[in-house]
Amino acid sequence: MAITSKWRQHIEAWQRSGLSQAEYCAAQQINVRTFAARLSDYRKLSQSDSVVLIPVQVSPSEPVDAGILFTHVQGHRLALPASVSARWVAELLRCLA
Repeated sequence: MAITSKWRQHIEAWQRSGLSQAEYCAAQQINVRTFAARLSDYRKLSQSDSVVLIPVQVSPSEPVDAGILFTHVQGHRLALPASVSARWVAELLRCLA
């Protein structure tokens, strides 16, 4: 389920409040079960949106013909020509995360 801005604001306000979920919901007159369901959706969305960085070591000892060479710690290599779009590389890295 998509998180509306209303629920995002409630969740972020609750996180800042220091109150328990039940206390916050009582103060805001919100159903506790509905709040818990939206919080679960929010957390799932946050996890899927997060970007994970992987360590990369640049090694000038092996020249690449003006392209990009990714080397995984297990020895896998991916060589891309310099003409590859940076946006495409970023999307590829998101898919691998």
